[in-house]
Amino acid sequence: MIDRISPRAAEAVVAQLPLPDAEAQQHSMKLIALIRDEIAAAGGKLGFDRCMEQLLYAPGLGYYAAGARKFGEAGDFVTSPELSPLFAQCLAFQCSEVLQDLGDGEILEVGAGSGVLAADLLLALEKLGSLPRRYLILDLSPDLQQRQRETIAQRVPHLIDRVEWLAALPEFGFSGVVIANELLDAMPVHRFRMADGELLEQFVAWQGEQFELVWDKPRAPHFEETVARLQQQLGPLDDYESEINLRAAPWLSSLAASMQKGLVLLIDYGHSRADYYHPSRSRGTLMCHYRHRAHPDPLVYPGLQDITAHVDFTAIAESAQAAGFIVSGYTTQAYFLMSSGLDQLVAASDPDDVAAHMALVQGVKRLTLPTEMGERFKVLGLTKEWDQPLTGFAMRDMRERL
Repeated sequence: MIDRISPRAAEAVVAQLPLPDAEAQQHSMKLIALIRDEIAAAGGKLGFDRCMEQLLYAPGLGYYAAGARKFGEAGDFVTSPELSPLFAQCLAFQCSEVLQDLGDGEILEVGAGSGVLAADLLLALEKLGSLPRRYLILDLSPDLQQRQRETIAQRVPHLIDRVEWLAALPEFGFSGVVIANELLDAMPVHRFRMADGELLEQFVAWQGEQFELVWDKPRAPHFEETVARLQQQLGPLDDYESEINLRAAPWLSSLAASMQKGLVLLIDYGHSRADYYHPSRSRGTLMCHYRHRAHPDPLVYPGLQDITAHVDFTAIAESAQAAGFIVSGYTTQAYFLMSSGLDQLVAASDPDDVAAHMALVQGVKRLTLPTEMGERFKVLGLTKEWDQPLTGFAMRDMRERL
């Protein structure tokens, strides 16, 4: 995953994207028709956040709701769990710390992707003697649920009975660890523009034979006051475009309402507010991924590409506190993994098994190097009714940057 690329480079990348096959194009056309109808019903333009929601999550048609392969080398992007089992093994140390203290805790993974993290985490927790009573997965995509079942059944068949799939957050009383790896970046965002002192909201319209991004007066609830607060904190923004996530706060409130005690780990690529809205990001952070090619055009191949925006971790921390959580740690992925036993895991590897050892080392590099995922990915720890030190943030806690 990378930050914004220049317009000229973006055009070149889009022009070189592989052409989808005929079946994929037909699938995309169905989603285009659905969104066109919604645009017409909305009076000719649709808020960008709603369009992004449909592009990603429209039942049976959106990117995450349909059957195309998304994760891994054969998909559109690679996540940390697919890179190396070390990611799950390090998370297991932190989870074990909480589960052992609670005595009868559970794990809830929100947005479990391919199921690799769930399988590897269960295996690592078993070795630590800290298996959760239940491993809950909340993922609304039927296709991904099926892939998760297949992955877990293949990798840890003796533990699959502990896994349950949910259709919504648990009722109040959940105690344990909540894990959301690359969930926040896939939440639909609103986009804004400040130009000559005027605030505009981005919409999607249908012009001729294609979708088009247009700017107009804001109409989304809480849109204007949210951007106004940004400018109060950061100073005036001009000739500036970016995103705001108005959906994270309600989600965190719902999560807090279901959780009695434990830890939430939010792992994603993003920045503190000052870095997120830095002048160097004057066109925002929106990024799309198709067959391991990154570009900023969200209207290319509707339903066939991933669309993401970086995470404003300051906003997430503020919303979490308002919901009743305590912000108990914030650090880079590299520091979190090293604090959670990465060095010991590598040291335990057998260097005489050259292939396995080299694969392990390559995984470490991609997970921790600043030029890879090490610094761009952050880990935010939220706690509720649990005030023990968190090992994952022991080496470097960066809460002062939020």
